[in-house]
Amino acid sequence: MDDQENEGVRPARAADVPAVRAVTDAAYRPYIERIGVVPRPMEADHEADVAAGRVFVTADPVVGLVVVEEFADHLFLDSVAVHPAAHGTGVGRRLLRFVETRARELGLGEIRLYTNAMMWENRRIYPKYGYELVERRVDGPYDRIHYRKLLG
Repeated sequence: MDDQENEGVRPARAADVPAVRAVTDAAYRPYIERIGVVPRPMEADHEADVAAGRVFVTADPVVGLVVVEEFADHLFLDSVAVHPAAHGTGVGRRLLRFVETRARELGLGEIRLYTNAMMWENRRIYPKYGYELVERRVDGPYDRIHYRKLLG
C-alpha cells in the first residue's frame, strides 16, 4: 500500500490498542443516550481486531480508524470512528477512501456497512460517498440501516 495514496492510514499495531479504544469510545459515546444501548463498536475486542489485521488507523496521533473484515464477495466496513476533536478535518473522508482502496487491492468490488437508524448523521454522510441503502433490519436491540457501495 502506498502511504501517499492512503494519506497516512496504516495498519494498527498492538501499541495502538489504547488509542483505538479511546477514539472509538469518544466517537460513539454521544450515541448511547440517543439509541438507548451501548453502540456495538464500544464493546468490540479491540486487541483481537488489531491482532487479526482488521484495524487501520490514521498516522500519529491516532484520531481516526476503521475496522474492516474481508469476505469472499465484499469488504465489510464494521466501524468508522473519528475523535470528535478531529471532526471536520477530512479524517473521515480519508478513511472512507482508504476502505475503497483496500477493497480494490483485495479484488473486491463491493463494500458493505450498516449504521444505527438513530445515527442520522451517518445516514446523511454515506449516500454522499456513493453508498446506497439496501435494507433496514432490527438485530436484537439494534435498528440498523444497511448500505453497500459497488466499486467500478
